[in-house]
Amino acid sequence: MLDWDAHYAARASRMAASEIRELLKLLDQPDIISFAGGIPDPELFPLDAIRASYDGILSDPARAALALQYSVSEGYAPLRQWLADYMGTLGVPCDADNIIITNGSQQALEFLGRLFINPDSQVMVARPTYLGALQAFNSYQPTYVPFPETAEDEAAIAAKGSPRFGYIMPDFQNPTGVSLTMEQRLAALDLAERLDMPLIEDAAYEKLRYEGEALPPLMAIEAERKGGIDNGRVIYSGTFSKTVVPALRLGWLVAPKAVISKLVLIKQASDLHTSTLNQMVMYEVASKTMLSNLERIRATYNQRRHATLNALEKYMPASVSWTKPQGGMFIWVTLPDGMDGAEVLGRAIQDARVAFVPGSAFFADRSGRNTLRLSFSLMTDAKIDEGIKRLGALLSTMISEARQAAE
Repeated sequence: MLDWDAHYAARASRMAASEIRELLKLLDQPDIISFAGGIPDPELFPLDAIRASYDGILSDPARAALALQYSVSEGYAPLRQWLADYMGTLGVPCDADNIIITNGSQQALEFLGRLFINPDSQVMVARPTYLGALQAFNSYQPTYVPFPETAEDEAAIAAKGSPRFGYIMPDFQNPTGVSLTMEQRLAALDLAERLDMPLIEDAAYEKLRYEGEALPPLMAIEAERKGGIDNGRVIYSGTFSKTVVPALRLGWLVAPKAVISKLVLIKQASDLHTSTLNQMVMYEVASKTMLSNLERIRATYNQRRHATLNALEKYMPASVSWTKPQGGMFIWVTLPDGMDGAEVLGRAIQDARVAFVPGSAFFADRSGRNTLRLSFSLMTDAKIDEGIKRLGALLSTMISEARQAAE
């Protein structure tokens, strides 16, 4: 038998299965209460609008011919123009030539990794950060560095050369649910300027705000500073997966035209173009229903957020803490020092029939072992209460066991 490992490129050693993808398989077990995947509720999908759009396109010979043919790599022009107008409402002045359509935001992140990362070059990420971003970047063999907390930290990073880019999620970050304040947004832009590095702004959850005042995207702030996005260093990544539907696999990047021209070449080499049929459907559905459907989406997830936070207050041991996000789909839980989220997960699945994602999955160096991520997007209030009750009881038992073992 051929030794396949000996034939793989060196980058293959950085490829690893997603803990979240593996945990999603537990959804097939009806007795598992899963807080694992950040999955939109299918009850909120605009099914009728999607069905009507597909029917309308495919029943019209001229439109069907366009939808089923090869197309341009940049993306369907009406969808790109609609997105340019949408970005304008966020304070980002751009046109369709500043936008490329991708197969979900995951492909967008992978393309950016391919475009910017050299082996062993520095990439700046938060601690913790989005697991999917680490997976997208890992194949290109970067060295990860955290956003600096002190001038000395920044100097140490600068001494090794400018990072290839910084990756940041300003609104309701996956996994913590935490958002950047206005002061922190300005500081991130100032840091990128001092280090002369691009800044990738992942806005996957930007529209899922349930309380508090919305803050402008980093790209909007910088566009005002620099007189337009073509003069700036921010690249904006958006997705329809959380606000419309994930299965059409449609995301987009907004960037200076010089960057878009390179991304188009990567798109051509990768898959030529994203499905035109899906883009045409998304254009019709998003332009007609996305903004109006957001009120229903926000109300549903906000109720589940409240249910989760209330259950945590009711059932968690005093030594456990958690974030209180104003939006998004996630709550970040910190366990007492010395506890291991992966070990807790094993016990939780076996003894309590509850699932979540261990926090170390979201650290490039696999630290943060005493943390875990909960997603509240897919469950009823009753299941949330029961799941947190079970998890709280298990953690109380494990904390007591650890205390007894230490005595």
